[in-house]
Amino acid sequence: MRIALVTDAWEPQVNGVVRTLQSVRRVLEGQGHQVMVISPDRFYSVPCPTYPEIRLAMARTATIGAMLEAFRPDAIHLATEGPLCLAARRWCLRGDFPFTTAYHTQFPDYVSARTGIPAELIWRYIRWFHLPAQAVLASTPSIRQTLNDHGLTKVRHWGRGVDLTNFRPGIAPHPDMAALPGPVQLYVGRVAIEKNLEAFLKSTHPGSKVVVGDGPARASLEAAYPDALFLGPRFGAELAQCYSAADVFVFPSKTDTFGLVMIEALACGVPVAAYPVTGPIDVVTPEVGALDEDLTAAIAAALTRDRAACAAYGQGFTWEASAAQFLDALVPFDSVFRRAA
Repeated sequence: MRIALVTDAWEPQVNGVVRTLQSVRRVLEGQGHQVMVISPDRFYSVPCPTYPEIRLAMARTATIGAMLEAFRPDAIHLATEGPLCLAARRWCLRGDFPFTTAYHTQFPDYVSARTGIPAELIWRYIRWFHLPAQAVLASTPSIRQTLNDHGLTKVRHWGRGVDLTNFRPGIAPHPDMAALPGPVQLYVGRVAIEKNLEAFLKSTHPGSKVVVGDGPARASLEAAYPDALFLGPRFGAELAQCYSAADVFVFPSKTDTFGLVMIEALACGVPVAAYPVTGPIDVVTPEVGALDEDLTAAIAAALTRDRAACAAYGQGFTWEASAAQFLDALVPFDSVFRRAA
């Protein structure tokens, strides 16, 4: 199958959306499918307001349409709600071409946290963007319910996976963390206001706190919490070493739809502590972690979980299964497209 994937999130961004799309693309291409990615690196872009690390690509609808016509896809997927996907959406609707979309992030909550705009106002845009899609892909039951509650009913499940060649138990701990006083409490992800990282840094459980990742809030949080160890971004085998060195993985975000880092930590045998919110409530079971409105209490409880049980559970998430769900949700239109092209 020839699949056109349009996304406003792509390299050099480092986030769960990009990692999901890259991982699924690798699996699909390994199976013989052709995947064309239309992403911001192909166009002139400007910094996103309040989040300059993210670039917003500027492209005309005709330009996106010409790229799609040249590729002659069998199916089109719009991964995000940004300007590139808006242009592709406009082109699809003009030509009566079906497409699928995905709800990767709690965009209304993110925007509200950064701007103070009420989330319900942003939901109007989200609802408008996704309504024409043949299917809206969502990662968990609670996100599917959230979308249903906002009038989006054509929702399909699209789970997430773990790179099991990197993330597994028995890896030597990262040397920067090996000698830290325990228990070692680890956060991995964007260092940004919407991740609620300060709740972790303020928690009072004894031990060492480690932050892996980068983002606009890093400098201020490093200055405010000098006892925490900020290691910056880590990837692949080195990131797996960071997980391995931890006694508990702490996920303080209240705005994520899934949280890839949770299942990566679990696959390495590290229990998870989090709030009982969308994302963690769908991923973390009582056997492999703890959810509590008191994050310090969740950390204490998660430290009692069996690491072998965590690893066994985490290794049940595969990108092969995720790619199969993505492929099954697509709406092929090969014959229609070729007649119209």
